[in-house]
Amino acid sequence: MLLAELVATSRAVAASRARLAKLALLAECLRRLAPDEVRIGVAWLSGELPQGRIGVGWATLQAALAEAGPTQGEGPTLREVDDALTRVAALRGAGSARERGRALRELLARCGDAEREFLVPLLAGELRQGALEGLMAEAVARAAELPASEVRRALMLAGDLGAVASAALARGAAGLAAFRLELFRPLQPMLAQTASDPGEALAALGGRAAFEWKLDGARVQVHRAGDEVRVFTRGLLDVTAAVPELVAAARTWPVRAAVLDGEALALRQGGRPHPFQATMSRFGRRRDVEALRRELPLRAFFFDCLHLDGDDLIGRTAEERWRALDERLPAAERVARLATASEAEARCFLEDTLARGHEGVMAKSPAAAYEAGRRGAAWLKLKPVHTLDLVVLAVERGSGRRRGLLSNLHLGARDPATGGFVMLGKTFKGMTDAMLAWQTAQLGALATHEEGHVVHVRPELVVEVAFDGVQASSQYPGGVALRFARVRAYRPDKRPEEADTIETVRSYAAG
Repeated sequence: MLLAELVATSRAVAASRARLAKLALLAECLRRLAPDEVRIGVAWLSGELPQGRIGVGWATLQAALAEAGPTQGEGPTLREVDDALTRVAALRGAGSARERGRALRELLARCGDAEREFLVPLLAGELRQGALEGLMAEAVARAAELPASEVRRALMLAGDLGAVASAALARGAAGLAAFRLELFRPLQPMLAQTASDPGEALAALGGRAAFEWKLDGARVQVHRAGDEVRVFTRGLLDVTAAVPELVAAARTWPVRAAVLDGEALALRQGGRPHPFQATMSRFGRRRDVEALRRELPLRAFFFDCLHLDGDDLIGRTAEERWRALDERLPAAERVARLATASEAEARCFLEDTLARGHEGVMAKSPAAAYEAGRRGAAWLKLKPVHTLDLVVLAVERGSGRRRGLLSNLHLGARDPATGGFVMLGKTFKGMTDAMLAWQTAQLGALATHEEGHVVHVRPELVVEVAFDGVQASSQYPGGVALRFARVRAYRPDKRPEEADTIETVRSYAAG
């Protein structure tokens, strides 16, 4: 397929507001892809690159675009573009920046205006066309004439929509059935929606639920087979080398093989948790790990069992998975849990959890399967302070004591309908000097362009924001604004796709 054909589909999808119309356009495009083009097409239509980051910044892209000149020759195919980007991603060492620029210039020279307008934001990680993973999964199902539930199940296990699409389009249901949970290949974690109080949670979950401590730590997924143990973050990064105490603890479990889901956190003497940032300082460290381990030891508390001794449990009920966990792990390694139909008991459990220094509780349906990568209605989080995970869209240069720093954040919520973000307001409150210095460096690296004192950035950095309420506002495009927003913590462990939606924000205003 020519790049121009895929770009035409992308533009049509972006221009359409109807979900069914988007699905039809995507499915038709997928059917026309050659088998070796499916992974590429699915990734690009989702706004991603199969290669991940390829070491190209905005300035390099703009320079290559300016020097490309008029279109030369026939437009490239998907495979030709993908091969060129693979070569760019592999460049290393002296002169690599110059070679990247040359390769991009040659690629863009073969492209017309429409293809260039597609490729540049794609390479910069800024392509927003309303074809997020959930919509693409449905489009794959439609193109392959398979139930969407089978595609979602395979995606949950594979974590790679391109691989799932290739299997579905080439081999149908048999191709999808081949996907199984594999030890040491992490699953996307199951996520939670929000409830305001235990009564609301019980009503939403059918009158009976399991309430668990909600720990303000780092989500971990631990895989063990024999003596081999690996630890993965919620972003599926392998952090085994950084957390030797978690590895040692996993080797004591009375199992042959297991995959457990939980939270790791650093505790003070007496059992109260350190701040989230202290826990996160343990992840990503490769030097002086033993010294830091002695200074800030981690403990893991597990709440789910996804695999045990050869049996995949993700399709089983939560009650069955909890039973497997409880039979193999001592209470000290499990998250505290209360199963009840009593709102009063649930409130007492919440109050006790908060008194221990934890951030709230989770309410879970005992009958639910594990929905990897989905924010399902079977898990609800209850926290006494209203918080949202938002994305930084821009930042303002500071003045006075903050001169020379990037200070006032422009905050956005995710809009599933467009694939973009909706601005909700600004805040400079809650920031320590250390946080200001950190965000200045991080946001400076994400900068795309400036308008006066406002620095626009790629929407990649997630920040947890506390607020007192949501009010109607004509100042912002979403029609709502946060009241008394303040920064609680940056969440480098979360992706922009995991940020809260504009519908979630509006639900606070409605309440």
